[in-house]
Amino acid sequence: MAAQVEHLASNMEQEISRPLAYFPPTVWGCDFASLPLFNSEIESYTKKVEVLKEKVKDMLMSSKKDLIKNIEFINLLCRLGISYHFENEIEEQLNHIFNVVHDDINDDYDLYNVALLFRVLRQHGYKISCNVFKKFKDSDGKFNKAISNDVKGILSLYEASFVSMRGEDILDEAIAFARPLLESLAMQSSPHLAKHINDALSMPFHRGLPRVEARKFIYFYEEEESHNETLLKFAKLDYNRVQLLHKQELGVVSRWWKELDLAKGLPYVRDRIAEGFFQSAGVQFEPNFALSRILLTKCIQILALVDDTYDSYGTLQELQCFTDALERGNSDQLPADYLKILYKAVLDFFEELGDDEGNEGRSYCINYTKERYKEVVRSYLVEAQWFYDGHLRPFNEYMHNALISSCFSLLPPVVFLGVEKLAGVKEFKWLETNPKLVEASKFFGRLLNDMVARKDEEKEGHCLAGNCYMKEYGVSKEKAMEELRKMCDNAWKDMNEESMRPTAVPMPLITSIVNLARMMEVVFQYDDGYTIASSLKDHVTLMFVEPIPED
Repeated sequence: MAAQVEHLASNMEQEISRPLAYFPPTVWGCDFASLPLFNSEIESYTKKVEVLKEKVKDMLMSSKKDLIKNIEFINLLCRLGISYHFENEIEEQLNHIFNVVHDDINDDYDLYNVALLFRVLRQHGYKISCNVFKKFKDSDGKFNKAISNDVKGILSLYEASFVSMRGEDILDEAIAFARPLLESLAMQSSPHLAKHINDALSMPFHRGLPRVEARKFIYFYEEEESHNETLLKFAKLDYNRVQLLHKQELGVVSRWWKELDLAKGLPYVRDRIAEGFFQSAGVQFEPNFALSRILLTKCIQILALVDDTYDSYGTLQELQCFTDALERGNSDQLPADYLKILYKAVLDFFEELGDDEGNEGRSYCINYTKERYKEVVRSYLVEAQWFYDGHLRPFNEYMHNALISSCFSLLPPVVFLGVEKLAGVKEFKWLETNPKLVEASKFFGRLLNDMVARKDEEKEGHCLAGNCYMKEYGVSKEKAMEELRKMCDNAWKDMNEESMRPTAVPMPLITSIVNLARMMEVVFQYDDGYTIASSLKDHVTLMFVEPIPED
């Protein structure tokens, strides 16, 4: 009887006409799975880095003599991607600076210095008041035209405006004031400065991925006449050292993906392992977060498989069966072979996470993560049902489900599982409360994804935020996109506010959630995003393939 059922299911599968989406093959000609180990090269880099680290630390400590020089040096360390080496020293120094300046910044400080102090303090969780910018306004309450030609100051003001919170109108005004000025100033500046300005206009530092921003800034800093050779050399060596560490990890996940060999049974799979690892390294690039990067990459890839199954391949009946199988933890009733392959891939991933029954805390954390995964799959089924119904939902109804399908409830616990020393039961209990930081990141992630959704999704009738908003409020697509962008900006303001001290969980965990939003900004900066992924090729190349020339 079982053989007859299996034969019938096989025949049915062959007869079904599937909405198979076209996903281009990977853009990589190289085989990351065959990457060797780089232990000797990493060891060589590490020795050089450790020697220079002590010199840079001395420079950092010496900069304490002058508050502005201190904040400038801390900013340099952050922009060059090497501040993680000096976390304790930087926190101690910023705490001192915050206590000194707070809301009473020296009247002698110019626009550049005030904006720099404001941004660096806020980016590290110190809630300095936005009233510090009032002195740069005229009697009419507008930014003083006298500062309009201060390129350095205007750029500093522009960058500072992105750490704003709700209700801080002066920072919204700062963006509106600074952006057109910078666009004009860029055309009048040297090619070197113009590129730096245009990079900021394209992706403000606060919203960019730390590793991407570091590489750009290293090139900019090298061309600055006043650059410090020791600091520059340290930044280059450390970037290349971390790149080798990342490259080894990319080899690990690439071999895992190659060994799964899912393309035979799942013809619709997207081979985006390098792009998935780029996202994971964007969330946490520091060497001590290797396990977190590997787990998150695998999770992203498995999620992509499930998402594509619900969006582009499975029938509604099959998807219902798969959802039920995950809920029950039993695949016996799955009607098609490809679903059994997919089910095993999901199951294997969670088995790899491990479930130490002797450790009650670890067991709780893993079970919490599994429940979030099931929740995501249920949301995918709802979206599939909406697609087959063929009509758009009201915006709020759509968003209620879409916040779950954004996966931003699942990705943080996966990250947390990879940093067990920082994240235990207390931190997972915090996630369980759906804190405002996570809610804002979900909202942002979903809207941004939908705003650059694949044209085939829009054409086929998938529910998307913009379309739901257009229908419910009777507005044009342009107006809907404008409103969604405002919602994204407000979500950023919420994330900024929730990153202020004191935080409920360690700051690295807060940063990892904010970095998920930054990752979305970079991945979906262009229309092809993760699906086609050609726009990510340069980022992947610079982060994992091409080292920075050291001479």
